[in-house]
Amino acid sequence: MFEDEGQQLQPRRSSRGFTLIEIMAVVLIIGLLSTIVGVSIFAQVDKGRVTTAAAQISNLEAVLELYRMDNAHYPTTEEGLDALVTSTSKYIQKKRIPLDPWGNSYEYEQPGQNNPESFDLWSFGADGQSGGDGVNADVGNWYDDAEI
Repeated sequence: MFEDEGQQLQPRRSSRGFTLIEIMAVVLIIGLLSTIVGVSIFAQVDKGRVTTAAAQISNLEAVLELYRMDNAHYPTTEEGLDALVTSTSKYIQKKRIPLDPWGNSYEYEQPGQNNPESFDLWSFGADGQSGGDGVNADVGNWYDDAEI
């Protein structure tokens, strides 16, 4: 480690540090990789929200069927999903209807345009507006699982 040059011992200079350009290149590469990974993770989060909305709709459908069995009819469009928490049986114990994964209320219509013999129950998706593609598409009880 030390070389003997006469009486003085001096350290060897066998390695040199990184240049600013090398450090910036590494930081840039790490940033690019983080961006790629982040985009794919956010895509999975969006898919998870759509799946959650479909599951919540399915659960609300089951509760609406219980309501129909007890009352011989579904709640009207005017009563909406609030009938599940305001009726004497209180079909939803938390006293509030869950919001969709994007923080919006679920839409309810009875009789439904897509299900005229029962009801339509849907979320407008990420954009909160009718229609759309991908995560902005509506999620409703008239779609097959393959379409979600």
